[in-house]
Amino acid sequence: MRIALFSDTYIPEINGVATATATLRNAFIKHGHTCYVVTTNPNSNKMEYDDGVLRIPGILLKKLYNYRLAGFLHPKATLIIKSWNLDIIHVQTEAGVGIYGRMLAPKLDVPLISTYHTMLVDYTYYVTHGYFDQPAKAIVKQFVKAISSACTEFTTPSVKTKDALRTYGIDRYINVIPNGIDLSKYDSSKIDVDKIKNYRKEHHLEDTFILLSLGRVAEEKSNDVLLKGYANFLKLNPAVKTKMLIVGDGPARKDLETLSYELGIAEYVDFIGKVDHDEVPFYYALADLYLSASITETQGLTFIESIASKTPVLCRFDENLSSVIIDGVTGFYFQDENNFATRLNQIISLKKEDLNRVIEEAYIRNEVYSIDKFYERMMEVYHRALRKNW
Repeated sequence: MRIALFSDTYIPEINGVATATATLRNAFIKHGHTCYVVTTNPNSNKMEYDDGVLRIPGILLKKLYNYRLAGFLHPKATLIIKSWNLDIIHVQTEAGVGIYGRMLAPKLDVPLISTYHTMLVDYTYYVTHGYFDQPAKAIVKQFVKAISSACTEFTTPSVKTKDALRTYGIDRYINVIPNGIDLSKYDSSKIDVDKIKNYRKEHHLEDTFILLSLGRVAEEKSNDVLLKGYANFLKLNPAVKTKMLIVGDGPARKDLETLSYELGIAEYVDFIGKVDHDEVPFYYALADLYLSASITETQGLTFIESIASKTPVLCRFDENLSSVIIDGVTGFYFQDENNFATRLNQIISLKKEDLNRVIEEAYIRNEVYSIDKFYERMMEVYHRALRKNW
């Protein structure tokens, strides 16, 4: 099968959609298919085509988390895409490159698959800044409803997202397909033990319980809740040696750094910044506990990555995570910044064998998110779309 994935973001960018798109492409190639990617060019205003990845120029929107918006008309790119003789176009994003893919599918007479990864209503504040936000959300819902009806098959990574889409008035069939992950990349046994020891020694963390937050540092990730909760914990347990590492970058970083000083915990928090994609598994292996306060995830890929690294997870409760985290069985939940301190203290106080039991149970159940499972589910959708297009 000859497939093209259209996405506004792609590796080496670090975010859920970029990772899911790369994972899907690798899965198709592994199983003998030809898979191309059409995406934006983050480094140049020129079109570039290399190793099956076609990058088209776009406008950098710095206030919209450095999102790069590509146009819809690309004659040279279209000629290249036509030469691929595609069987399927699969769109991963809604604007820019996503619209381009939606326009091309009927012209090329191929089925169009659309995956809704991101809860766009949670991001309207980047445009509205709080003004007329509800009308903006209503417009977004109507837009999503429109694009869902204009594709051959429609998928989303979680039941929660599917339920939300139903409230938009979308009544078509929605395939729920959790994004797969190359779990082997996060095997902690592959990480250099000496590298971890050296990092701890160089940063004076030998006997320290390391907390990790990893991913985009933006308002919707609610890292402020983590900092406030951690400040409460430090007041409750000043004698327990802990350190919070925030790995990643984004528009909220400066405000969070300021907040850490205001809370009096700056010396306990290290803002690592953006790291190379290949370094991400190291930080999971380095940490004793992975943290997240986000309630805007469509699936929670970082939780799955952490579990694959055998690093336990403490996250703010969200219905969307119920299939990934079972409290006290495969991970831990907290409710708010006040409850965070209590839950963290309970986890640190657990006997090693009890914590290991949670880690192992989560690891076993994590297999459902393997690349092979992801591939099998997506191929069922592709074959159904091809039959519809006969």
